[in-house]
Amino acid sequence: MSTLEIHDLHVSVETETGPKEILHGVNLTVRAGEIHAIMGPNGSGKSTLAYALAGHPKYTVTSGTVKLDDEDVLEMSVDERARAGLFLAMQYPVEVPGVSVSNFLRTAKTAIDGEAPKLRTWVKDVKGAMDELRIDSDFAERDLNTGFSGGEKKRHEILQLELLKPSFAILDETDSGLDIDALRIVSDGVNRFTAGGDKGVLLITHYTRILRYIKPDFVHVFVAGTIAEEGGPELADKLEEQGYVDYVGASA
Repeated sequence: MSTLEIHDLHVSVETETGPKEILHGVNLTVRAGEIHAIMGPNGSGKSTLAYALAGHPKYTVTSGTVKLDDEDVLEMSVDERARAGLFLAMQYPVEVPGVSVSNFLRTAKTAIDGEAPKLRTWVKDVKGAMDELRIDSDFAERDLNTGFSGGEKKRHEILQLELLKPSFAILDETDSGLDIDALRIVSDGVNRFTAGGDKGVLLITHYTRILRYIKPDFVHVFVAGTIAEEGGPELADKLEEQGYVDYVGASA
C-alpha cells in the first residue's frame, strides 16, 4: 500500500521584504485508502502545503522531507511528481486558450502512462466519466477552463482525477463556489475515486459541508502554518460548532 509521508516541512515564499516562512514544521502521513481533511481559517497555510507538494516554483522548501513510497518527492520535477502518482486539484484552475479539454486530457494521460491510450477505450472512458459528472458532451471541445463557471472548473478537476487515476489526490478547496447539486456531483466523483481502497486523499477545506458527502478518516486543524490538532470525523463537528477562534487565539 502506498504512503505519502511529510516530515517537519518548512516552506517559504518571497515577499518585497524578503523570504517569509509560511509552513513551520508540518508532519503528516497519508496512506492508501485514507481520506484526510485539512481544515483551517484563511491564511493558515493550507494551500501553501498543497502547492509545495505539487512543486509550484513560488514556494521554497527550506527544510523537511516529503516521501512517496520512500522516494524523495522534493527531488522530483513537477511532471515527475505527477507520474509518481501525485495529483493536485487547484483552487483556481488556470485557463489555457487554444487547448481543448479533450486534447489536454489525452495528452496528460499519455504523459502519465508513458504511452497514448487506445482511442476506442479512451473515448468510452471519457464519455463514461463525463456522464457520471453530468458534463455535456460539447464540453470536451471547449478551450481548457476558458469561460468555465466555477462549478465547471471543479467538475473538470474531478474528471481529470477519475481518468488519470493517481495514487494520491490533493484537493485544494474543491468545494468552493459550488452549489448544492454540484457539490454532490463532485463529492460522488471523489468517492468513486476512493472506492477501491487503494487511493489516498488530502482534502483541504474551510467548511464541513463537503464532509457530509466525503467522510474523512482523519481531520487536521491547520493554524499559522502548522497542525494545531488532529482527530477523527468528530473533530469536524467540533469545528462546525465552535469555529477556529480558540485555535487562532492560542496561536496568537
